[in-house]
Amino acid sequence: MSQKLIGVVGPCGSGKSTLVSKLIQLGYRARHIAQEHSYVPTMWQKITNPDTLVFLDASYKTTSQRRNLTWTLDEFNDQQARLLHAKEHANLYLRTDALTPEQVREAVILYIDKFSA
Repeated sequence: MSQKLIGVVGPCGSGKSTLVSKLIQLGYRARHIAQEHSYVPTMWQKITNPDTLVFLDASYKTTSQRRNLTWTLDEFNDQQARLLHAKEHANLYLRTDALTPEQVREAVILYIDKFSA
């Protein structure tokens, strides 16, 4: 198992909390980074500075449905803008719209096991 810290960022409803929970259950060190709520582009580095940064992304429609969010497209786009620095520095980017939580978990574990030795 990896003892390195895995940071997970992305917009609300992209699957961050679910992924972090599943990784922790398996013995990985993982942390949900609430970068989507911060106007400080490098907050993910300052607070967590993970060894591996995973960016989970999903469309406005998907995030709204998953979390029953009543946010506007402008609010979603604001989160995307706040996440840009983390997205540009992510080690792994996953679009989760068509993936199950298990598929997301497996993709991250595969990446971690292959590239974070």
